[in-house]
Amino acid sequence: MQFAGFSLRNNLFVAPMAGVTDRPFRQLCKRLGAGLAVSEMVTSNSLLYGSTKTLRRADHTGEAAPVSVQIAGADPRMMAEAARHNAEHGAQIIDINMGCPAKKVCNVMAGSALMQDEPLVARILEAVVAAVPETPVTLKFRTGWNRQNRNAPTIARIAEASGIRAIAIHGRTRADQYMGEAEYDTIAHVKTLVGIPVIANGDIDSPQKAKAVLDRTGADGVMIGRAAQGRPWIFREIEHYLATGEVLPPPLVTEIRDVCREHLADLYAFYGEETGVKIARKHIGWYTKGLSGSAAFRRAMNQLSDVTAQLDAVDEYFGHLADQDARLRYVEDYPQELAA
Repeated sequence: MQFAGFSLRNNLFVAPMAGVTDRPFRQLCKRLGAGLAVSEMVTSNSLLYGSTKTLRRADHTGEAAPVSVQIAGADPRMMAEAARHNAEHGAQIIDINMGCPAKKVCNVMAGSALMQDEPLVARILEAVVAAVPETPVTLKFRTGWNRQNRNAPTIARIAEASGIRAIAIHGRTRADQYMGEAEYDTIAHVKTLVGIPVIANGDIDSPQKAKAVLDRTGADGVMIGRAAQGRPWIFREIEHYLATGEVLPPPLVTEIRDVCREHLADLYAFYGEETGVKIARKHIGWYTKGLSGSAAFRRAMNQLSDVTAQLDAVDEYFGHLADQDARLRYVEDYPQELAA
């Protein structure tokens, strides 16, 4: 797929998720089939450029191209400076966040709150595009501020006129947060209005759902967020299904153990062992959720405080699963629960 000047493996995108899409997770998803992964959002406040969190989020060492970095803010000048700063530090694509529904983001008129002020949207997009003329800029937003104000079509036109190279739309309004079901009719309508690539996002949790959303919206690709937590192999499953119409068998338990272990090793190296162990807990929880005996395992695992104990626990748990069945089996309909 051609996207923002880059040739991608496919049209499957990893959605930016705060506290999730760090470099280890992005790399893993790319290895397992994602065409592009967008970073956690980086602040546009230059006073925080030197903070540990911002420096870590801006660390793209060894990351497979293209590197897409999402920036967030509400001031055109600060957003332009943030774009320049990140482009100078390895970003090959700048993505603008106008989709985050979190209160702490919206309360400072950033994220999806910006959709209430269309003139400000235009000023931000124009400023960022002008600031990094050699770097493509993309935009992620929602269908609107609330269901009475679904202004995604207007925002999409503004984006195209401002020089934005591609847009991703989450099929919910800011007021919806992550409640209810995503709707795709607005995305389909936007696709008829603009000539730049449109990526559909929201509740895509299986190969069949990915194809259905592509067919319904006419979108150029799909973006997957929560369904990839603990299931990064979902990208290769979708890739295979879109290419062949066939559903891959569930992965082997031993492979999932190995994927999980590789992920943990990257987390320990990236964050340091003490922080890495803490960060790893939520990922281990996602890898095991819905599997036999996972609730008791997570309770015990969350009490462990060192790398060796954590890895031993993971090996023991997956070893027990492998003795029961060679392939991964959920004891509940876990993928569907992700849409809740």
